[in-house]
Amino acid sequence: MSDELKQVEDMFRKQPVNAPRNDARDAAIQAAMDVFDAENLQADQGNAAGQRLTEQGNKIYRSFDWRRLMKTFEPKFAYAAAGGVSLLVLAFAVTNINTSFSPQPETSADTVSQLFRSQGGNATVEMEEDMAASPPSPQTVFQDETSTMAAKPSFAPAPTAAPRLDNRSRVTGVVGGLANQKQRMSGATVSDGVASQASRGRVAPEPVFVLPTDGELFPVADSNPVKRVTEDPLSTISVDVDTASYAFMRSAINAGSLPPQAGVRVEEMINYFDYNYPQPQNTSKPFSTTLSIMPTPWNSGTKLLSIGIQGYDLPAAEIPGANLVFLIDTSGSMNEPNKLPLLRNSFKLLLSTLKPDDTVSIVTYAGSAGTVLEPTSASDEQSILAALDRLQAGGSTAGEAGIQQAYQLAESQMIEGGVNRVILATDGDFNVGISDPDRLKDYIERKRDGGVTLSVLGFGRGNYNDALMQALAQNGNGNAAYIDTLSEARKVLVEEAGSTLFTIAKDVKLQLEFNPAVVSEYRLIGYETRVLAREDFNNDKVDAGDIGAGHTVTALYEVTPVGSTSQLMDELRYSSEDAPSVAGDVNEYGFLKIRYKLPGEDTSQLISTPITKAVEVDRLDAAPEAARFAASVAAFGQLLTGGQYLGSYGFDDVISLAGGARGEDEFGYRSEFINLVRLAKQF
Repeated sequence: MSDELKQVEDMFRKQPVNAPRNDARDAAIQAAMDVFDAENLQADQGNAAGQRLTEQGNKIYRSFDWRRLMKTFEPKFAYAAAGGVSLLVLAFAVTNINTSFSPQPETSADTVSQLFRSQGGNATVEMEEDMAASPPSPQTVFQDETSTMAAKPSFAPAPTAAPRLDNRSRVTGVVGGLANQKQRMSGATVSDGVASQASRGRVAPEPVFVLPTDGELFPVADSNPVKRVTEDPLSTISVDVDTASYAFMRSAINAGSLPPQAGVRVEEMINYFDYNYPQPQNTSKPFSTTLSIMPTPWNSGTKLLSIGIQGYDLPAAEIPGANLVFLIDTSGSMNEPNKLPLLRNSFKLLLSTLKPDDTVSIVTYAGSAGTVLEPTSASDEQSILAALDRLQAGGSTAGEAGIQQAYQLAESQMIEGGVNRVILATDGDFNVGISDPDRLKDYIERKRDGGVTLSVLGFGRGNYNDALMQALAQNGNGNAAYIDTLSEARKVLVEEAGSTLFTIAKDVKLQLEFNPAVVSEYRLIGYETRVLAREDFNNDKVDAGDIGAGHTVTALYEVTPVGSTSQLMDELRYSSEDAPSVAGDVNEYGFLKIRYKLPGEDTSQLISTPITKAVEVDRLDAAPEAARFAASVAAFGQLLTGGQYLGSYGFDDVISLAGGARGEDEFGYRSEFINLVRLAKQF
């Protein structure tokens, strides 16, 4: 401590301290009490009844004859009963507290002084200067204390049309809610999403919390990276014939928002459309392959390789018998127009495609659990329709053996060489009786090996579990579709009934080897959740996607020719500059191999073909119509997921490319796509 501070301290210590005057203290206290009584004598104390809480509680308490109560009950129950009644009395009293306290007006030092004079006191009562100047008002004290208390939250309903919400933003929304709660506990407020500290002496405005918009789940996978051919020349994938992502995207855009990025799978958007590839001649070779190479619409320095597969379309005489079990979610959340009512009408459409000797059963779960319809011939349409009409949504029953029951019914009507399938329809509630997802997948896989497959149809928004839906359909060797309209139900269950139900090739895998003498880099567009290891291609134990009758599958690769200025990766300093070559391969971009199994067989067959420059065109407008339209869909899907590799290519470019490749559009699906792009542009 410095000498100056020491001198000041000594000076203050030597000053005499006046003893407190008892008469002044008593007079000040009495004056304050008089002010309080004058202002509150006629006011209600604590509740609208004008009674203090203790007075009201005592009145209720005295109304009970406790001695008689003790005598009535056995001694060992007496105290418990009395305690229970006391809790009821306390609860009743608390509910009558008037919480709308009115802050009292400020009480200044002048008011106290005036009342003190009226009581005959000395007007020269000595008071502390800060007290005499401006004492804190009762209102200010009240506000300071309550500003640190957690205010009652005000919840804003989630908007029906939310902006884009990917997985990161959904997590941010939840974390933001927790942060807001913490801020409320410390006196902070939230306004327009920005936290600010409450000013001292002011009541903070009531915070507003925006709840997360949904509880939908999607499989998360990073976009496929650009790969260098000299380091990784092979690309191996399982085919994907699902279309759920496209229908979900359409539902989101029509509702006024872009879909979450994780909900966009570009390959499913591409494969939503029929490209009219050449038909194979018979089932011995169940699909044909169409190849094309054209300039990439969004990058003049790269090429776009299109691989198209067309499945054999079964004639009516060759369609096998069908044994179908509808496993239907009837939980309370299904009670919406685009859920259970749409589901009923969708299955009614499917009935129109069945043959008279096909079999239909109905099992429900998560609501009214049990068998609604025992195995019934499709010719008995009246009984099937009546069973569908009886379905009601409500309740949350665990479902018990819902899925086991469905499989048991399917197995009881097994058709050798036919279609034996459980069709699970839900809005995301997979409480089908096996709660553990891994056990559920294993169960479905075992049943698949026994000859019963599984398809999944998704309905509605809010708790749509796309991740589990995809996994179950893949394990069940079926397909996954999202039904957002009756038109989509007709497309999936009527127009594409053959590809939906009748498998012509199973465990279909593609492996593409790029030629390093021609291609320096490549990138697979989509199929992030379908990528396989190199060794999986020749392993018949590794499951892959199935192709249904008449189905088309398209895969797109963006490839960078050797010497292109669009090459993204630099040459390695210590690698050999001489690319490996094979005599005569300068005309080949790569080599394509396809493995598949015929239905009922366990050993795969192999198809292979070189990808030569003979399928290449130099101008985009000279490329096949199918390849150009597929490229427009691929570009739109990439825009929805960030457009990392698209440069300045935008929505208008997609509209122009798709419009020029619309071609014959019998059902209007391509025109609808163009309108969706126009609408998405506005967001």
